[in-house]
Amino acid sequence: MAAFKADPKDLLFLPLGGSEEIGMNLNLYHYGGKWLMVDLGISFADERMPGVDILMPDPSFIEKRRKDLAGLVLTHAHEDHIGAVPYLWPRLRCPIYATPFTASLVRRKLMDADLLGQVDLIEVPLSGTFTVGPFEIELVTLTHSVPEPNALVLRTPVGTVLHTGDWKIDPDPVIGGETDWEALQRVADEGVLAMVGDSTNVHEPGRAGSERDLRPSFVELFSKRTGRIAVTCFASNVARLDSVVRAANEVGRHVALVGRSLWRMYDVARENGYLMDLPEIVSERDAGFLPRDKVVLLVTGSQGEPRAAMSKIADDAHPEIVLQRGDTAVFSSREIPGNEQAIGRVQDKLAARGIEIVTEREHHVHVSGHPCRDELVEMYQRMRPQVAIPVHGSMRHLLEHASLARSCQVQETVIPGNGTVIRLAPGNVGTIATVPTSGLALDGQKLRAAESDVLKDRRRMVFNGTASVSVVLNKKGIMLGDPHVSFLGVVEDGDEAEDLEDEAIDMVIEMVGGIRPAHRTEEAVREAVERAVRRVVRSDTGKRPVTTVHVVQV
Repeated sequence: MAAFKADPKDLLFLPLGGSEEIGMNLNLYHYGGKWLMVDLGISFADERMPGVDILMPDPSFIEKRRKDLAGLVLTHAHEDHIGAVPYLWPRLRCPIYATPFTASLVRRKLMDADLLGQVDLIEVPLSGTFTVGPFEIELVTLTHSVPEPNALVLRTPVGTVLHTGDWKIDPDPVIGGETDWEALQRVADEGVLAMVGDSTNVHEPGRAGSERDLRPSFVELFSKRTGRIAVTCFASNVARLDSVVRAANEVGRHVALVGRSLWRMYDVARENGYLMDLPEIVSERDAGFLPRDKVVLLVTGSQGEPRAAMSKIADDAHPEIVLQRGDTAVFSSREIPGNEQAIGRVQDKLAARGIEIVTEREHHVHVSGHPCRDELVEMYQRMRPQVAIPVHGSMRHLLEHASLARSCQVQETVIPGNGTVIRLAPGNVGTIATVPTSGLALDGQKLRAAESDVLKDRRRMVFNGTASVSVVLNKKGIMLGDPHVSFLGVVEDGDEAEDLEDEAIDMVIEMVGGIRPAHRTEEAVREAVERAVRRVVRSDTGKRPVTTVHVVQV
């Protein structure tokens, strides 16, 4: 199949990540022979990818065209929109545009990766306008759960696209300004060809609610507890940090931040003029000197991440923080799909030690940063786009979002998958091609294809165990002694393992003996031994272990 080649006259939209999934956002726009990238994020692996913590989109398509990549614009500072920058920028080497808060976080990431001096990181003011290649770009301030979320207005001679990024309608935000409806109205009056928008909460009725409403709810919750209180939320939720600190102060408690990412976010917020009037924050070490009823711990790990502070506390393995019977753990965030089991494991460990678990089911401790159905309807009614393109959701979210858009009298909807090339203008709107796309996994310090043989083998090892066989042959192909067989993760040590090893040895001797000595090449023996071991193990245990065969000729 011939490689896709864009027509310079076409305005195109091409997601390489963030469609058919929540996370790993990487969106491309094309016009005039140039490409614009919007966001470059990560997501987090689950138990299906042992040894891997972080996933990110594969940028190979645009990497091959990087001479035509005009720049990368970051909509806001969440990890699923900026987290892949230090890993993938060396493959792209384009200018990066961001507002001050996002730029501060990216600057720290680049510094950690020893890339800061190489990157042209351009700060754009809130509500700023700038040009990237053939695209005239305007930032429009929205509200979300992190400072400085922006919609992008992408103007070209053939049409204007509104790329919403992540947003909600918060009429009274705790941090940052309100939604800039005046700017959005001006864009709507000009005419919007397409709106590319957030689908996360499309199944949720009503509105997400305001962060401002959480503070009195936290005050009520905190006032009824006598032990230590640990609240875990996304580190990037600066408004939640503000709400928790002020609520704790109202009931006479100090707040300690527990976790490096929370301190980093706190420092970046203050660097950009946020959180300047908060009561004093204490360190996790100093929290140990405060009475248990005078402290609230704000802790990383709301998604059950094994290396985050809340997981360590649940395992009673944190070097500074201990929770005990009578204390309370508050999970102040939504469960990202796929993280339910990890979160449940942490909560079960805490509950087993007599620690009360409080989630949104028990008390009002969270509001979403994404638009629910009524907010989506309002945005469509205000912006009146000709075309709706749902992103930032699983296929179930995208289909429902498209249906909602049609109910709002949007003329056309196009549902993208990662790798789908959508022509927006000129002419008919629709899918014109697909390009190869996949995911990358950060495996230790190395990026691998998410479907690489290494990771496939590791999954098989986790679920089926391993078998190792050594066979020694002389120059005539005669086996010298019995083969050595060992298993790991297949059967219990002791009699069960010995019986399986003996059975495997007998089968290996039989299979190798069935090969005429003249034909006992190293490859032929290896294949016969592997078949023998797998046949025995599958018959006895139903497992299909990863089998390694060593053939030694002396």
